[in-house]
Amino acid sequence: MSISPKVFLITGAARRVGAEIAETLHKNGFNVVLHYHHSKEEARHLCAALNDRRKNSAVRLQADLSHIKQMDKLINQAVDAWGYLDGLVNNASQFYKTLSGKSTEKSWDDLLDTNLKSPFFLSQAAAKYLKERRGCIVNIGDVHGERPMRDYGVYCISKAGLLMLTKVLAKELAPEIRVNTVSPGSVMLPEGENTLTKSQQEAILNRVALKRNGTAGDIAKAVLYLAADADYVTGTVLTVDGGRSLSI
Repeated sequence: MSISPKVFLITGAARRVGAEIAETLHKNGFNVVLHYHHSKEEARHLCAALNDRRKNSAVRLQADLSHIKQMDKLINQAVDAWGYLDGLVNNASQFYKTLSGKSTEKSWDDLLDTNLKSPFFLSQAAAKYLKERRGCIVNIGDVHGERPMRDYGVYCISKAGLLMLTKVLAKELAPEIRVNTVSPGSVMLPEGENTLTKSQQEAILNRVALKRNGTAGDIAKAVLYLAADADYVTGTVLTVDGGRSLSI
């Protein structure tokens, strides 16, 4: 008798860490639902590549995670793809500066909506389906959710909230659903206006015990562990930072 593959929805799955998580889960036999917002072409290419490797193993869905109705629709569409849902990876995130004394209500709402509000309401919408499969939720946090970073206050606040969200949901959704967070350190340095100078990058690297920046693959392997092999782990934060948090 054949065993149905696990089905996981990954938000922000079209590129960077989200795409690597999708690739890693897929390589390990999962079917994947690739959520994207603006990255339509990247999502299309990734979905096609995954289906070339294993027929009918990936779908892509667009949603703006600042709107609750679209979150509910996304979960329902994800379930419709194969008739069930085993896991949710809350990876979609925004990251940009919010200078002290100059932050705006718009930036507050923007960062909190994507980084905290959407994981909560997506988890709420998915819970009834995950319970049927004794599934799990994996949130993607940040070491700066515990150790604030200058000039990125609102971002840090949103990630701190995600850590508490993990503990709250782990308690409330047990025993049927496990909820954990993977907390990266320096992984895939920021792009665009957030790009760090060479001296800033070197300063960060000097604080990493393992003396290298992390990779998207490091995060994806941690997600795979929590998704596939951590049956007795819930409400925890798995820090993947090469020992950076050891630095004072």
